Amino acid sequence: MKRLNICLVSLTIAPDRERSGFEGIFEYLKKQGHNVRLITGKWNIQLKDSNIIQIDFIRKRFLWGAQFNLKVAKFIRKNRHSFDIFHGNGSKGTLPIILSNQKKFISTIHDLGPFETKFTKIPLEKYLIKYVSKKATYLSTPSNFTKMGLIRYIPKIEINKICTLYNGIDKKFKPYPKEAEKLKKNLGITGPIIIYIGRIANYKGVEFIIAAYKIAKKYIPNLNMVIVGNPDYNMARIYEEWKSKYKEIHFLGFVPEEQVPILYSMSDVLIAYSSSSEGFGNTPIEAIACGTPTICSSLKVYKEILQNNSLYVPPKSPQLLANEILRLLKDDDFKNTLIEKAQKFIKRYTWDAVGIKLEKVYERFLNN
Repeated sequence: MKRLNICLVSLTIAPDRERSGFEGIFEYLKKQGHNVRLITGKWNIQLKDSNIIQIDFIRKRFLWGAQFNLKVAKFIRKNRHSFDIFHGNGSKGTLPIILSNQKKFISTIHDLGPFETKFTKIPLEKYLIKYVSKKATYLSTPSNFTKMGLIRYIPKIEINKICTLYNGIDKKFKPYPKEAEKLKKNLGITGPIIIYIGRIANYKGVEFIIAAYKIAKKYIPNLNMVIVGNPDYNMARIYEEWKSKYKEIHFLGFVPEEQVPILYSMSDVLIAYSSSSEGFGNTPIEAIACGTPTICSSLKVYKEILQNNSLYVPPKSPQLLANEILRLLKDDDFKNTLIEKAQKFIKRYTWDAVGIKLEKVYERFLNN
């Protein structure tokens, strides 16, 4: 493929803030020799990559959105002739491209949470996804489940402009036994560990994971629970109540990106227990790559991505979840067989595989 000038827009990227899914795409495109600029918000730290442009703004609710959109739109208008392709990450990363009056662009829609859960009483994001999806020249989704959801929720959308590009996982996700043992010691943990890593949101099912942990602990007294991630606005008060009520649970909050593979490696079971609204589900794939078995809610998207390489439990069923936790922790042969089989399976999820397919989408875009 010829060398392209590509502008990626993403509201967040790691390690400045939570991972966006665009980090792997960005690195792949650079490796292939394309001239890539990634525009993102500046949230916590100054990133050192000269190809990343961080937009500074006042980090207050209801203020940062307008500033980000206006500043990115201004940059695009000024530099529109310097790029062959504009690609927005999610509806929030794509909106400034539209505001710049750019007519042709690609957008990645990760999940359909605003259609399936009540994030807010004001359904603004739902309408934004519809608006972006209709305006985009091409759309990519991280699963067929999300693709079919777009078709269901936006009946008039052009099916042929939607393509499925599964996410990849970074090569850093692998077992770290020595580092894991050291971290476990530093945290003062002895005994088996179940872990949740992700945003603390209502639909993520963290309260049911805690309930299942309490049940399982009756049978494995030295069982530990680690919860990693920050709460969203609606869960902030409840999260603080949990920290006060469940003193034996390790609430780690935000952790640096480089520590995440070690946390996976330290744990005996990773639980991803959303009740709705997942587009791909990175954490189970990452955990498996680090040698940790997973239990997921029985959402179609998890089964699409993981197939028979995870255990599945219906959402909001803590007793059933506890049963599967105990099954994994008490049957080493079963656990080891599941890990070995799953690690072979997830080798298909690499950023190189994703990138090759993305370049084909870019070729279609340029020939449109």
